[in-house]
Amino acid sequence: MRSHLDLELISLTKRYADTIAVDDISHVFPAGSYVCLLGPSGCGKSSTLRMIAGHEVVSDGAIVLGGSDISALPPAKRGTAMMFQSYALFPHLSVAENVAFGLKMRGVDKLVRTARARELLTLVDMAPLADRLPEQLSGGQRQRVALARAMASEPQVLLLDEPLSALDPFLRLKMRTELKRLQRELGITFIHVTHSQDEAMALSDQIVVMNAGKIEQAGPPRDVFNTPRTEFVARFIGNHNVLSLDDKRFSIRADRMRLAENGEATVTAQVSAIEYQGTAVVVSLTGAAAQDMTVLVPEETFFAAPLTGGEEVGLAWDAADLHALGE
Repeated sequence: MRSHLDLELISLTKRYADTIAVDDISHVFPAGSYVCLLGPSGCGKSSTLRMIAGHEVVSDGAIVLGGSDISALPPAKRGTAMMFQSYALFPHLSVAENVAFGLKMRGVDKLVRTARARELLTLVDMAPLADRLPEQLSGGQRQRVALARAMASEPQVLLLDEPLSALDPFLRLKMRTELKRLQRELGITFIHVTHSQDEAMALSDQIVVMNAGKIEQAGPPRDVFNTPRTEFVARFIGNHNVLSLDDKRFSIRADRMRLAENGEATVTAQVSAIEYQGTAVVVSLTGAAAQDMTVLVPEETFFAAPLTGGEEVGLAWDAADLHALGE
């Protein structure tokens, strides 16, 4: 059953001259969910986000929020808010003034907007720094301020364009946890554009994988990971091998393929690279017809019988772990 606050894209299309950036996509974003638009550069995910925000004009189709077509409304009237990749904070305004700025532009009373800014800064653990200028903040702190500012208008849908890309790896992990906590506490829909499979897996209730302007697959992260529909999804989502067997295409997870023992090999391949990752060793291989494969070998298993580059090995798997791919 759909909620009255679901966001629905209906045959949404975006053209730039002769280029189709978003190609007739339809999708429902359930109210109160965390959804990641995932795909490589140029797949149409950012154009989709910007059309939802009202920062790009819709070429065809409709954007429906809560049963109302918002496609032609200005950004401030849509019930959405966008947090930009650059954070776009005003350098001459304090943290609190940045958060309250949108409310000021809408004519909200000073006492009310100040109280709202303080409330949001408390939510993102930035209240003690309310009087600082953006240049006095770290990257992670600036991101929290940008989040608070985006939420000040009490949007039904918060749109995030690569929000973690400017952060160092440690802070990125920390802010992933913060984003998930905030989304749960606020109870509103988050739509988050990313090219990071790990980020999408960690954060989302639903992943929408895009490629060449179309939606290749959408669903819960575990479903998309375990049952990719197409070769593109299997390869892009990571940790999958794509095999041609009996003139059909299959995917199999790298951790479900194993180095063969006792003559059980289904195929043979040559070791091309070995990468130690702590709990496991990633063994990259090249098989017949230059087919690249990856096997995730438990640390103890690998070092009990280490391999070297160029060595030929047999590979095996359980038939139940093969997943047939569509076109």
